[in-house]
Amino acid sequence: MPKSDRNQILRLLPIFAGVLGGLLLLVNRLLTPELFNSQARSDALGVILSAVLILTGLLWQQIQPKSPDSVDLIGEQGFELKPDLPELVQAELAWASHLLLTNTVTRSIVVYYQGEVLLRRGVLGNNPDVKPGPILQRVIDKQKPIYLVNLALYPGRIEFDYLPENTQGVICQPLGHEGVLILGANAPRSYTQQDENWVAGIGDKLTYTLSNLLNQSSILT
Repeated sequence: MPKSDRNQILRLLPIFAGVLGGLLLLVNRLLTPELFNSQARSDALGVILSAVLILTGLLWQQIQPKSPDSVDLIGEQGFELKPDLPELVQAELAWASHLLLTNTVTRSIVVYYQGEVLLRRGVLGNNPDVKPGPILQRVIDKQKPIYLVNLALYPGRIEFDYLPENTQGVICQPLGHEGVLILGANAPRSYTQQDENWVAGIGDKLTYTLSNLLNQSSILT
């Protein structure tokens, strides 16, 4: 189940206080048999204060928007590396995946390169294999990342069966023409522009490492 926003009550508190204050002023006015000038001035001041509280609450709704609802991804925590990778490649993949898991909303990571899964980390899906579907193939062909802000809304989500089944958002970052970095989040619309820039930078670094070290390793063997 989605986790409730703990700040929601605080954001709504000025609105509740303003409405309650206005209602109490109205009741007091109706129950007062004789209206004095001093009370009229007090009522006018109270109405202004209630209006300010309501306006403040409405502004807070815009300035402090509700955080996206997050879920607990279904799956086990794990860290899987292709065992026959060069040591430097393993270290690079471990470093990059650690940064993404600790500095972004990413909860699940898959690195697919040259037709193989090199890494799975975070919350693991049931399917360990990646079969590129139309979305993944488009990322590779066009060399442009794709951010699916709310995976449940996309019919093509079935191709991401290697991620936890309740993954909320997905970023597919190309790793040259031979692979993709696939990131799964536990909340929709949770990646910011800064996160996307961060992912792109790490993707470029991984592309350089994989294209050099893996190709060099294959030539030597």
